[in-house]
Amino acid sequence: IASVSALFSPTAALGLLVALLTAVLVRYLLPNASHKPPYPPCIRGWIPWFGAAFEMGKAPLEFIARAKEKHGPVFTVLAAGNRLTFLNGKEGVSAFFSSKDADFQQAVQKPVQHTASINKADFMKSHSSIHETMKLRLSQNRLNLYFDRIRNEFGTRIELLDPEGTEDLFTLVKQVMYPAVVDTLFGKGLCPTGKDNLKEFAEHFWKFDEGFEYGSQLPEFLLRDWSQSKQWLLSLFKKIVIEAEMNNPLEETSKTLYQHVLDTLKGIATYNNSLLLLWASQANANPVTFWTLAFIISDPLVYKTAMDEIYSVFGKTGNSPLNINEAELKRLPFIKNCVLEAIRLRSPGAITRKAVQPLKIYNYIIPAGDLLMLSPYWLHRDPVLFPEPEMFRPERWSKANLEKNVFLEGFVAFGGGKYQCPGRWFALMEMHMLVVMMLYKYEFSLLDPLPKQSNLHLVGTQQPDGPCRVRYKQRK
Repeated sequence: IASVSALFSPTAALGLLVALLTAVLVRYLLPNASHKPPYPPCIRGWIPWFGAAFEMGKAPLEFIARAKEKHGPVFTVLAAGNRLTFLNGKEGVSAFFSSKDADFQQAVQKPVQHTASINKADFMKSHSSIHETMKLRLSQNRLNLYFDRIRNEFGTRIELLDPEGTEDLFTLVKQVMYPAVVDTLFGKGLCPTGKDNLKEFAEHFWKFDEGFEYGSQLPEFLLRDWSQSKQWLLSLFKKIVIEAEMNNPLEETSKTLYQHVLDTLKGIATYNNSLLLLWASQANANPVTFWTLAFIISDPLVYKTAMDEIYSVFGKTGNSPLNINEAELKRLPFIKNCVLEAIRLRSPGAITRKAVQPLKIYNYIIPAGDLLMLSPYWLHRDPVLFPEPEMFRPERWSKANLEKNVFLEGFVAFGGGKYQCPGRWFALMEMHMLVVMMLYKYEFSLLDPLPKQSNLHLVGTQQPDGPCRVRYKQRK
């Protein structure tokens, strides 16, 4: 009875009144405290630190699609100690590419450190200058410096293929593109691309590439085979850097792209950045070339249209080397459209920036420190921007103004903003050229159904989820 009476004592009543008045003041007189925009919906998972990493890792592309359908255009995923905030829609895309508080360098610094062992200070000191060097050296008005060289390298490697045979199409593309591009950008004979030493070099690189996504996030001791290939490549580049610098010509026009990059680095993490240059030159161009050929060969109407275009420029003789020139390549726009359509359909699952200050997007507050994620793969499947988005339709690119470097609205495969892919024009040229040269030289027929893309990756061009064997035969 005494305790019940105490509840109604004057002191208790006064305390209750003060608490109620305080609540009213907070609710009505300080509205900013309660009306502050919320954080985005968060998918946390149930394992500390790992969060939703395991669930997301099973099928990242499908995970993103389900999360967007459930939570809307902005949502956060806790994974492997990171807050990954995915952005969609016009407001999200605009903030990702345009906001001064969405930083590219800070987003990629740790993955670069994990994959190439470049410390933060060296990365921040050299990254912008390397990007500007590559942007300048691979600009459209300088592609003529590489055109004949890459054509001749492609021609040499194609001539080494058997006149006819059966092979996985992706493997066939790698056999031609990998050594040809290395010799073009690094310098003939600098890297081990000869008949006797190419195999080991290529095997270590493809193992490094295959594990690149996991290597960029996980401790190296968990990825033993990948780590061994990484260290093998770094050791190789220590020797290559010495040779490249010893034979570095004074004349600007005589230098390879690699020697221009070494000049820019001035001794800072040279062999580490050499590995990154190798990866950047191969990781997307090879699968895009594969997908372009696979899409063309798998569709009889597209295949016929592509061949008719080739015949209209070169005739029907395919048993001699094709010394294609720049003017002739420009007369093959349908095949270039096929390359762009393959890029659209097989774009990266995600690209990233880092929020360096809080961002307000769609009435959500994204806290500083979040990794902002944008999915080109799903943006390119917006039916408003790309009707019949799952269909391979090269003709849709006839609406783009490629002469003025204008892609289709919503196409973000090469990124955007200050750090847009500096090698995009070279990549388009080399992929366009190689597809033409291989179709001109060989007749192809698929032995396997066109594979779907693997759902296991977010970084880089989507890989095939199975074999794609072809029968090829030299044209007569």
